[in-house]
Amino acid sequence: MSAQSLDLRVDESIPSDAYLSVRDLRVHFPTADGLVKSVDGLSFDVRRGEILGIVGESGSGKSVTSQAILGLHKGSRARITGEVWLDGKELVSASEEEMRALRGDKMAMIFQDPLSALHPFYRVGDQITEAYRVHNHVSKAVAHKRAIEMLDRVGIPNPDKRFSDYPHQFSGGMRQRAMIAMALVCDPTLLIADEPTTALDVTVQAQILDLMKSLQTEFNSAIILITHDLGVVAETCDHVVVMYGGQCVEAGTVNDLFYEPEMPYAWGLLTSMPRLDRTRQDRLQPIPGQPPSLIQVPSGCVFNPRCQYRNHVEGDRCRTEHPELLITSGGSAGHSVRCHIQPDERRRLWADEIQPTL
Repeated sequence: MSAQSLDLRVDESIPSDAYLSVRDLRVHFPTADGLVKSVDGLSFDVRRGEILGIVGESGSGKSVTSQAILGLHKGSRARITGEVWLDGKELVSASEEEMRALRGDKMAMIFQDPLSALHPFYRVGDQITEAYRVHNHVSKAVAHKRAIEMLDRVGIPNPDKRFSDYPHQFSGGMRQRAMIAMALVCDPTLLIADEPTTALDVTVQAQILDLMKSLQTEFNSAIILITHDLGVVAETCDHVVVMYGGQCVEAGTVNDLFYEPEMPYAWGLLTSMPRLDRTRQDRLQPIPGQPPSLIQVPSGCVFNPRCQYRNHVEGDRCRTEHPELLITSGGSAGHSVRCHIQPDERRRLWADEIQPTL
């Protein structure tokens, strides 16, 4: 076997320029039916000025990861191990008081459903004002002015008048903009957006994504974008983590994912995505089967029950041996894959069998 066909072990050291570093994060929930392994050994880095996309099917652990970074599982029955470093501070071991000081100030989150995240009994402007005053010792008048400024910055017309409206008086896109204004009111350096364009029409989706990118440029923030929409990833992100069954199965740049993917699950995501830039002769190919139970995670490779390429691995390794996340020689320097198929064979399958069908 040539040296180029060998995978190399992922370097677990934290890059000096990483603003957020997640190392071997595990979030397990004990239940009456067993232990739910929602996140199981996840590692990634995000730098300032960078957008990291986390993609995967529902139930793959994306939202649990974001909540663990924010410390929202503290005080629950969740068993959390590993490390989360934010600007040199470790968060898993931090107290709830320390996390409250960081949430909304250094890091903030845009939740998936703004109608549920915004309090229905309070005016939108008052909620933004409160978020600002928690972390800044200013008068109500100063906070009121800051809230109007943020509503205007995120593109809400007549912000001084809409300040007094309640969430139900806003449209879906306007509520999402208000959530972004609340998240950014303290100029956080880490922004986590959990499916920020879900249930919005495509025009409003594009406006929200453009808004996030422009604000990121302005504040030089690090952004984690959680989504199942690969079109959003292609348009917005710099790097991507593909999650399946609570684990990272492939990670790299956006070009790695779209042009040189090596994990069969990533191939499945791409072949099930419609294309608008060319005429497609064949029907979309959904991934067969169902996502795994996180209580009874499959042995070996977590994707093996649904993988159509197990016959390219000698013996029964896919069912018996858990593959490590290894850096591959294809793609960018940090392109890593969790798969037993040899790298040369993965690239041949992509070039000869998968890519021509897209």
